[in-house]
Formats: sequence, C-alpha cells, structure tokens
Amino acid sequence: MDSLEPKMIRVFVVEDSPLMCKILVTLLNNDPQILVVGVARDGKEALDFLPHLKPDIITLDMDLPVTDGLEVTRQVMTRYPTPILIVSSSVFKTGMEKVFRAISWGALDVMDKSDLISKGEGRAGEELIEKIKSLTRVKPLDRTLLKFREEKREVLLKKTKGGASHRMVAIVASTGGPQALLKILKPLPEDFPCGIVIVQHIASGFLPGMVDWLKKECKIRVKVGEDQEIIQAGVAYIAPDHFQMRVVEGGRISLSDEPPTNGHRPSGDILLESVARVYGKGSIGIILTGMGKDGVLGIKAIKQVRGKTIAQDEKSCVVFGMPHAAIETGAVDQVLSLEKIAEELLSLIH
Repeated sequence: MDSLEPKMIRVFVVEDSPLMCKILVTLLNNDPQILVVGVARDGKEALDFLPHLKPDIITLDMDLPVTDGLEVTRQVMTRYPTPILIVSSSVFKTGMEKVFRAISWGALDVMDKSDLISKGEGRAGEELIEKIKSLTRVKPLDRTLLKFREEKREVLLKKTKGGASHRMVAIVASTGGPQALLKILKPLPEDFPCGIVIVQHIASGFLPGMVDWLKKECKIRVKVGEDQEIIQAGVAYIAPDHFQMRVVEGGRISLSDEPPTNGHRPSGDILLESVARVYGKGSIGIILTGMGKDGVLGIKAIKQVRGKTIAQDEKSCVVFGMPHAAIETGAVDQVLSLEKIAEELLSLIH
C-alpha cells in the first residue's frame, strides 16, 4: 500500500437490531476511508471480539442482550481503551440515564438511532461519518481526569465570596461537551455567586437526560433555560433543543425559534454575543471541545467589551476545533485544561 494513502478507519459495530445494524454497516462502508471490521449482536460477543479486531472506534447501542452497553463501556475503558460513539435511542428515561453514565465512563458522543433509521441517507448519515472520522483521532479519556483534587477545591472555595451578580459565565460546547461540563461544574459550590448560561450541541432528544445527569453530579442547580426566566446565582441554564437562547436586560433568558445561525440552533455565538451586550466587562466567555467554529464570534464580542475569555486546551479536548478557531482570532485570554478552568472560575468570582 502506498504510504501516502490515508489509513482506513476500522469500525466495530455493536448493535442487536438487524435493521439498525444493516443501516450502520451500509452507511459506514459507503465511505472509502472507513472499513467495518466486525459486528456484534450482544455485549458479551462485543467484549470477546474486541481484542482480536483492534478497531479504531466502536459504535455502541446501550440496550444490548447478555451484557448491556453500560457494562461494555466500563469494561472497554478499563481493559481496552477505545473511542466509543453511542448510537442509541432517546425515547426512554432509563435509556438516557445509561447513555450519560456511559459518557461518565469515557464514551465520547451520542447519536439518536431513530434519525439514522428515518433519514440515514441525508444529513444524519453525513453526521455519523463526520463523528466517526473526528472521534477516531481522539485518545480515550483517562477516567482519573474526572476527579478534581479535593484539597485544592477546598482552598479555592475559601476564596469564593458573594456579590458577583454583575457577572455572567457563558459556555459553549459540542463534541465531548458533556464530560467537559461535568468537570467544570462539579467543583462549583451551591452558593456560586453568579449565573451560568450554556449552549451544548447534542443529538436532539438527549438534552433532558444530560441535564438530569448533571443535576445528580453537581452541587449547583442545573436546568433547561425557560423563556423570560430570571437568571439566578448558583444555577446553570442550558439552552433547550431547537431554540436560540439569549440573555437580555434585567438578567432574563429569552428564547426564540428563529432560524439556525451558521447551522446551529441553539447557537453559541448568539448566546455569547447577548452576554457581551448585557454584562460587558463582567462577561466570562468559555469555549470548550467541539467541531467547527460556533462560539468564535461570540468570544470576539466578549473580548471587545473587555470581558474574560477562556478556551479549553488541546490536551483535554475531545475535539480541538472550536477552541482552536477561537484561539486563532487572538480573542482568547487564557488557554486552560478543564481542571484549571474550574479553578479559574472559583478564584475569579469574588
């Protein structure tokens, strides 16, 4: 083989539905850079095949016979660390709980299988291929990164004081964002003295599950933003599916169903720009892991009003696309790991 040819991406499909399995294999094999190296119909079979197949990435259903997807994720990350893309259903609450528990174990992203069934030939199929190619380049996350040094956290909490209602933290994330948000939000105390607004790009229907998962893990309140809601200190508001979310005068949330901006609804740029307008130099804009450039214009807007701008560093990113694009503009004040971002928030707000 010519050494200049791109390396084939080896994909292992773990899916018990014959229909879904056929759709996945067909979509993946249609791309000249992707090779499906194996198919498993239950979790035990997947774990038995894995060391022999040596895939670059696994597509994994959560509801598998014999050994479920959650246990497969745990064992894969413990024994054979390999990037995992969850391809599952968002219909049932118990299913969503499994998805985000798997993400806490190191799975990288999620897609809704119903989208692939109903429109696999279109945008959903293209998105699957994009995710496979992007996530294959990721080193599986070290689960120890989920831990925050408690002794350091205690020192930082002592520095945190009230009276920061004139400030607002705004965060934009995409691929790899759920894990990143957990690592930033989990160390924050219940009385964190300002509000946090967030755009997280995630497969439609999975947002409620992510919010429930973060609620259980964090001391601050986490909820889906509602129209005309007054933003309160110590609460993280995540933009709902299919709506643009802004912060408006009076510290309220405004939702609209206007068209996507640069392909995104919710749009990180729209959120960050609104925070810059309302909070000026009291704005703290953070751009996290993700593909593309959403949030770059918003980070520039916050920089222009002398707010604080932070980008996640490449080492801790699942995908460095969005932070890299923001850094390239010169509008980012600090490039930090996830742990350092949490520390910065705790020491900054006082």
